[in-house]
Amino acid sequence: MNRVKLLALQALVMVVFLGVWHLITTTSLFGEVKTTQFFFSTPIAVLSRTWTQLTGGEIYWHLGITLTETVLAFVIGSAAGILFGFVFARNDLLAAVFDPYIKASNALPRVVLAPIFALWFGLGIWSKVALGFTLVFFIVFFNVYQGVREVSPTVLANARMLGMNERQLFRHVYWPSALTWMFSSLHTSVGFALVGAVVGEYLGSSAGLGYKIHEAESVFDVTGVFSGMLILAIFVIMIDSLVTMVERKLLVWRPGQSSTTTT
Repeated sequence: MNRVKLLALQALVMVVFLGVWHLITTTSLFGEVKTTQFFFSTPIAVLSRTWTQLTGGEIYWHLGITLTETVLAFVIGSAAGILFGFVFARNDLLAAVFDPYIKASNALPRVVLAPIFALWFGLGIWSKVALGFTLVFFIVFFNVYQGVREVSPTVLANARMLGMNERQLFRHVYWPSALTWMFSSLHTSVGFALVGAVVGEYLGSSAGLGYKIHEAESVFDVTGVFSGMLILAIFVIMIDSLVTMVERKLLVWRPGQSSTTTT
């Protein structure tokens, strides 16, 4: 699809959403206006608050802390997920032994772990990084594991017939096979890394966007809550765009990849 047309359709969705929101909160079709605005604010008020915060200086201190926690959780969790995904996919015995423990760990509710991490690492950034790590690691791990396991036996047999050693197989067969799966998980992991940071801040912190949202919520400032959520969404999109740029560089060989970048 033409990129200009795609951007136009995306903008149209946003305009329709804001229009419906404005209609709900400024007319009496859905109840008393003051009551509706108390629960949902208005798009104009939220955008105005967001602009005020972004043009001020205080929000960037909190944003910097949250982004630091997010990046650390994303990088450490992704690196560990990629490493263990490859190791377990290439070692059937290891995968079989640890399979129930990995599944049990993945099933644990992350919110339950937040107070434990706060006890272990304190209320600084590392308890939030640890929470984000648990969200990112398993997503990347399972995708990389599946990507390596999905290598075609025929391709693998032909590569071995050509005399490839394990290092060459990793570089030319396993790694390309896992890349698509890996980047699919990385796009999801960006949001989860931020969720881990914000939830950790929400439950116990003195700074960060999660703290700001909790502060606004504690005084029933719905506009402040939605504004904080909007700022989070903006920066998630920015981080995800960076992941997409790296993906396009590394997956330039993929069939149809060039068509996705057509303008």
